[in-house]
Amino acid sequence: MKYLLLLLLTIAYCGTGFCQSSNPNYDKVLADSLGGDDYGMKSYILVILKTGPNKIEDKKILDSLFKGHMENIVRLAASGKLIVAGPLGKNDKTYRGIFILNLKTIDEAKAILDTDPTIKEKVLEAEIYNWYGSAALPTYLPNHNKIEKKQM
Repeated sequence: MKYLLLLLLTIAYCGTGFCQSSNPNYDKVLADSLGGDDYGMKSYILVILKTGPNKIEDKKILDSLFKGHMENIVRLAASGKLIVAGPLGKNDKTYRGIFILNLKTIDEAKAILDTDPTIKEKVLEAEIYNWYGSAALPTYLPNHNKIEKKQM
C-alpha cells in the first residue's frame, strides 16, 4: 500500500511537468523557424484519398486526370503546402493514398484539394483530418530530392 501511494504521488508530481527534462540538442532557432511547440510538434492536415464515385472508362481522359494529379502534387510540394504524398497498397477500404498538408485549417485544405483534377472530377475523394506531428517533417523533402534517382 505504501508503494502504491508513493507511485501515485510520483505520477501526480510528474504530471505537473516537474519531471520533464530539457533536450540538450534543442535548437530554438530551428524550432521557431519550423513552428514547433515545446515538444517539437505542430498541427498539419492529413488527407486520405480514396476511390471516388466517378468511374471513368476512357483511358486517355483518366491518364490526363492523373497526369494533372501528379503535376498538382509537384506544384503543392514546391510551394511548401504539401509535405508528404504517396500511394497506399491495396486495401478493403478503397483508400488510394495520403497527403500531409502544411496548412492550419480544413477549409484551407479543401481549397487546395479543389485544384487537383482527380478530386475535382470525383475520381478520387478526400477524407480530411487535423493531425499533430513533428514540426521537422517538412525538412525531409530537400533530402528526398537528393536521393531520388528518377523524377516524376
